[in-house]
Amino acid sequence: MAFVATSIPFSANPRPSPSLKPFNPFSSFTHPLSHSISTIASVFRCVRISSSLPAPNAPNATATSTTFPVTVDTLVPRFGPDEPRKGADVLVEALERQGVRHVFAYPGGASMEIHQALTRSDIIKNVLPRHEQGGVFAAEGYARASGLPGVCIATSGPGATNLVSGIADALLDSIPIVAITGQVPRRMIGTDAFQETPIVEVTRSITKRNYLVLDVEDIPRIVKEAFYLASSGRPGPVLIDIPKDIQQQLVVPNWDQPMRLPGYISRLPKPPGTAHLEQIIRLISESKKPVLYVGGGCLNSSQELRRFVEFTGIPVASTLMGLGSFPCTDDLSLHMLGMHGTVYANYAVDKSDLLLAFGVRFDDRVTGKLEAFASRAKIVHIDIDSAEIGKNKQPYLSICGDVKLALQGINKLLETRVKQQGFDFWAWRVELDEQKVTYPLSFKTFGDAIPPQYAIQVLDELTHGNAIVTTGVGQHQMWAAQFYKYRRPRQWLTSGGLGAMGFGLPAAIGAAVANLNATVVDIDGDGSFMMNAQELATIRVENLPVKILVLNNQHLGMVVQWEDRFYKANRAHTYLGDPSRESEIFPDMLKLAEACGIPAGRVTRKADLKGAIKKMLDTPGPYLLDVIVPHQEHVLPMIPSGGAFKDIIVEGDGRTSY
Repeated sequence: MAFVATSIPFSANPRPSPSLKPFNPFSSFTHPLSHSISTIASVFRCVRISSSLPAPNAPNATATSTTFPVTVDTLVPRFGPDEPRKGADVLVEALERQGVRHVFAYPGGASMEIHQALTRSDIIKNVLPRHEQGGVFAAEGYARASGLPGVCIATSGPGATNLVSGIADALLDSIPIVAITGQVPRRMIGTDAFQETPIVEVTRSITKRNYLVLDVEDIPRIVKEAFYLASSGRPGPVLIDIPKDIQQQLVVPNWDQPMRLPGYISRLPKPPGTAHLEQIIRLISESKKPVLYVGGGCLNSSQELRRFVEFTGIPVASTLMGLGSFPCTDDLSLHMLGMHGTVYANYAVDKSDLLLAFGVRFDDRVTGKLEAFASRAKIVHIDIDSAEIGKNKQPYLSICGDVKLALQGINKLLETRVKQQGFDFWAWRVELDEQKVTYPLSFKTFGDAIPPQYAIQVLDELTHGNAIVTTGVGQHQMWAAQFYKYRRPRQWLTSGGLGAMGFGLPAAIGAAVANLNATVVDIDGDGSFMMNAQELATIRVENLPVKILVLNNQHLGMVVQWEDRFYKANRAHTYLGDPSRESEIFPDMLKLAEACGIPAGRVTRKADLKGAIKKMLDTPGPYLLDVIVPHQEHVLPMIPSGGAFKDIIVEGDGRTSY
């Protein structure tokens, strides 16, 4: 039987958790982003965190990459102004004052006081993960989908170390999260006490900053600084480690303590000068084959980017992290570039004479062989992080600053110029259109087998391209990047720099909490899904309408692809099924879902796929669809690691010997 469904009783109108109740019953397709964030922002006084310093003549100007609401004016105090309260209660109120509505926290001995304090808050809801790694990935999903800092909390020792992968992931992908850990009492630090780990030392190189709180009176200032650091400049993770005796100590908090970040604030980039922006326009006017290369740094500048493209007519190639900053459905979109990018995006960069690199870091999965990448082009590099300028590729012109401000400035200059004399890149666009026709993204079908690429195409069709998509890491991740057409920023959530398997399911939890009325789909591989499958329990308990599309090939697909291409197809522990029962699907995803009370189905034939995906989307609440796909499929195109555009592979799969 091609389609198998498990029958799990599920109410069409489950009783949601109090603070997870949707604000409006909008259609998830016509209103893909929940009004929860905007509603919160309308209630609370908003503080805008700037990625750069205001212009000298505009003291009140802001250059906003992140906005989060602060509840100072609307907080209902639980304590009198001069009433002592525990450090843990001070921490929770400090989070409330930063506009935090949800945390992803797993309790333990060293963090119990924090959890007790959370039960006394009417503002903050804890979404209980089933593993600390699930909690930090959920906080990342929340931050990626909303643009607001995500918050996760864990206990000391193994609880804290379980956060490490998520913290590293947030650093590499520039995601604002605040991780809070319990610690053994101060007198026991350094004694190898039970569940003691020096998490500040462990995470020193993978955070923007971390704190060990040694004075309870510092909590208000440290929390304020942590959110500022996480959200300003180049966003990233900040860790706060709080000993248990600090959590228990009584104090009357001083909420008016100033931040102590003079060095950091002084180094925030200033708005770009007009002379530099005019030079960029001059380079564009002198160019014949310009290309925009946009990354995750453009996610907060989507509107300005679109306006810039309207003025110039320059085609846009996106990194994996930048997908959605410019609509993939636009005629000027070249989709993704890099190792598994489109032929025409990589062709455009290879043949370009001007590369406008905005909000990118010239990652090795994009550039391949550095000497050959954009070797004919003058490079203009704009990035908020000075460390990225010239790190991998030397630019002809660079601006260290907020891409949003730079684009606003350029667009203002272009408004006058375009009225007088526009740009003409018609011949270049025709050349690229020919490449699109010659080398489209495509796949083959073998009998009744389901091509994984087709499954994502069908999902894109049935959701009208409006779903928020999360993924694990591997082949399914690349196919989701290639075949789903992202139309807006913060719609595509994936682990890019670290490539952390197990990211997709908990990230979908965070995205669903941040956007209650959205359709959230975790496109996962069986390998990645199993790494955090325990979070099915969280989804069920929180009644989150997360849809899980597992592309199940019973293998570690991307490693298998490399084995096929470079290791003569020698299988080295990449089969994930049961070797004694190769004809059966193992493990049985339907039973895993059933164990957590989640409806599930399995589809094995292409003809049944559309109906199965439609049922998944139409089923109220969560649903898991196990899509059985061939393990021989390869992600193409592919530029081998360290290769150049001339080395691109466009044909073949695991059915062929190399």
